[in-house]
Amino acid sequence: MFRSDAVQIQQRILNFVTRSNWVILAGATAAATALAPLEFALGILCGGLIVTINFYLLARTLRRALTPPHLASHNAVIAKYYLRFMASAFVIFLLIAGGVVNPLGLVIGLSVVVVSIILATIREVKKIIFKEAV
Repeated sequence: MFRSDAVQIQQRILNFVTRSNWVILAGATAAATALAPLEFALGILCGGLIVTINFYLLARTLRRALTPPHLASHNAVIAKYYLRFMASAFVIFLLIAGGVVNPLGLVIGLSVVVVSIILATIREVKKIIFKEAV
């Protein structure tokens, strides 16, 4: 596999995950709204928003840090990562402690990016296998 092929695959995965996060979040929230109590649906929505926004901010931080000529130090990237992590933990704490959301719904919402990454991986593996089979 050539380097440009690997870069193209990585870009396709990133684009797929970025788009599918929103689709999965909307579908899960709509399903929960129709089938579950409001607190559960709100948990999915809030968890999905937290993780999707964090994923976007992480991608933006890494893109800016690794794009010449403005290469950032790894300490700056790690500091931003931990600040986002602490802010997310604080928001999650407030949501659960305030009884605003159902914790199980929140966990499901926080899993949106994981599901998107798994789907993107399956999609790319399928492309590679069928490409080699031809």
